Amino acid sequence: MNLEARLNEMLGKSIADSTDREVYEVLLKLTQSEAVNRQREEGKKKIYYISAEFLIGKLLSNNMINLGIYEEARNLLAANGKDICRIEEIEVEPSLGNGGLGRLASCFLDSIATLNMTGAGIGLNYHLGLFKQEFADNKQKEMVNPWIETPSWLIKTEKTYPVKFKDFSLNSRMYELAITGYEGRTNKLELFDIDSVDESMVHDGITFDKEDIAKNLTLFLYPDDSDEKGRMLRIYQQYFMVSNAAQLILEECENKGSNLYDLNEYAVIQINDTHPSMVIPELIRLLTLRGLQMDQAVEVVSKTCAYTNHTILAEALEKWPMHYLKEVVPQLVPIIEVLDDKVRRKFDDESVTIIDRNDIVHMAHMDIHYGFSVNGVAALHTEILKETELNNFYKIYPEKFNNKTNGITFRRWLLQCNPILANQITEWIGPGYKKNAMELEKLGNLVNNEDVLEKLLAIKQRNKAELVAYLKETQNIDLNENAIFDIQVKRLHEYKRQQMNVLYAICKYQEIKAGKIPETPITIIFGAKAAPAYIIAKEIIHAILCLQEIIHNDPQVSPYLQVVMVENYNVTLAEKLIPACDISEQISLASKEASGTGNMKFMLNGAVTLGTDDGANVEIHQLVGDENIYVFGASSEEVIVHYQKADYVSRDFYERDAILRKAVDFLTGEEMKKVGDEVCLNHVKEELLNKDWFMTFLDFEDYRMKKEQALNDYADRKGWAKKMLCNISKAGYFSSDRTIEEYNRDIWKL
Repeated sequence: MNLEARLNEMLGKSIADSTDREVYEVLLKLTQSEAVNRQREEGKKKIYYISAEFLIGKLLSNNMINLGIYEEARNLLAANGKDICRIEEIEVEPSLGNGGLGRLASCFLDSIATLNMTGAGIGLNYHLGLFKQEFADNKQKEMVNPWIETPSWLIKTEKTYPVKFKDFSLNSRMYELAITGYEGRTNKLELFDIDSVDESMVHDGITFDKEDIAKNLTLFLYPDDSDEKGRMLRIYQQYFMVSNAAQLILEECENKGSNLYDLNEYAVIQINDTHPSMVIPELIRLLTLRGLQMDQAVEVVSKTCAYTNHTILAEALEKWPMHYLKEVVPQLVPIIEVLDDKVRRKFDDESVTIIDRNDIVHMAHMDIHYGFSVNGVAALHTEILKETELNNFYKIYPEKFNNKTNGITFRRWLLQCNPILANQITEWIGPGYKKNAMELEKLGNLVNNEDVLEKLLAIKQRNKAELVAYLKETQNIDLNENAIFDIQVKRLHEYKRQQMNVLYAICKYQEIKAGKIPETPITIIFGAKAAPAYIIAKEIIHAILCLQEIIHNDPQVSPYLQVVMVENYNVTLAEKLIPACDISEQISLASKEASGTGNMKFMLNGAVTLGTDDGANVEIHQLVGDENIYVFGASSEEVIVHYQKADYVSRDFYERDAILRKAVDFLTGEEMKKVGDEVCLNHVKEELLNKDWFMTFLDFEDYRMKKEQALNDYADRKGWAKKMLCNISKAGYFSSDRTIEEYNRDIWKL
């Protein structure tokens, strides 16, 4: 196509005479029409990927790259005095996800389309997302995060389905969002909503009437579940999602010729974590209404559904009291009771039942019994599931368990967010890696090339300068671009151990106050949202923000150390932070992080990992070797034994490590109390001293020593550049294209 002619025609004037917003809106429409041209006839069998989250990020650049028009558009705009980066900033990021689970789902949809597979994502059209994070008085404040505007990537369809709850019914509305593959087909993300949602009912941040389901159903992702009304709302949301999914799937399969007894020849349903688990009894219910006997329906569904487990944390495996289900979806209760009865007739083990003796329904148990595949998301994670967490199920169904190590859409996380590095890699090894990420291995041949190493360092420095400018413009944060950028960005959760990084920062602050000046300045950057009801997580954010203020206002320390927490961490910020990172903090307690995907994005962009042997860090370690990663801490086996023996006592470590003790005491010292909330700070300290469930103190000394080693090694610039190049060259394994090929080979068989 002649892009310039198309744009001028759609604008009704020249590009140069148009505003950035006018250009953005026309590019959006043009990209949507190009995406439609890539739609292909569907194959017989289709993958339906059901997920509560799809953290898709901004779409304009990603879609233009996938459609092959990005370079032409960028050059054309530049020739007319327009900066594509400023135009990209106009786009509002969709609020459809929160963390790694949702970003992974989005990466998978991209790869399904790239590999020309017939597939769709199915989820909910949240109007206000999780929340927009703002900081006030050194605390997190939750605000609404609206994103749906005109024009939008969302396409409203005429497709609606009735969804019946106990006391009322709602009619859904389906919206479609185009998912473009790189040089591949266009698939769809189907998002369900209701026309009666009322955004105006929200007040005082994110407070709303949790009982008015017709107005609140799709307002928020993960509504606050600290009370019963919030927990019930989650069940309303989950059933609404899966009822629509089940109706859509059956309709599409029947239209293709399925007689429903052969449903598994037309559909495979991937249940992404436990949120969509009710799709199993809902499908069974709908099949029996269409004439199948109960046993036949159970067999059909069991051959059609597969389950991905994303966690080792027991509290994250959803369990719902039966009386909640009776109150919201009573039509599913007899089916769940039948499914439980079938399990009880086969197995004597109470631990594998679906309904336990307290009348609690275990969603993951239902997924495992009535799905044909159970996969973990990293080699270590899957082994822990098999050996400990789900061992009772593994002994029953060893053939169902398999591993699918997570991956990332490296085109977004390299071509889009780090174009200068991508262009340089293309110059060094050719463009083949854009389609086949394993070609990045060729970079390993350049590890002793001085010119390559110097260019790599220069690119990192340029990305740091760009991050500095971006944070100054958007958040009025001043960073030293000549510092080491040590970055930890992810959900705020105790097992991810942001608190350990905080204690290190306090130690470093105290060292500098005592006169020990680091050779290179250090900037420790945090980005994280804490769930509104997760009190200790919000208090850890408070501690970070207090420390940030203290250091910023200390002229003795601030030239050498910065602690910064960016506000409202999201995909857009990740795309700025990751290319600028030197040290990637992946410091979860071993055995607790299922995989992680931020670790993969950082290594792809030349950051060096400082982490435990946990999740996919294990596989990164294996690929890059001991000399190109900084691994510390107790092993997963050691941690599991500590939990089994209940022999970890955090106070013992506090008493015998003077450096740790001094840092912990600082949390409630005069400097912190002067800028912070004494009650919150006391609680953080007390939790660490008297509980520390995720063993911060156990690993602290080793963490501190390894981090010092990394900071010292950074001074050898050529040696550091070699580590960077090695990490980039080994990142190809973590392409989501590889992950999806494995899903298809072993599970979906499209």
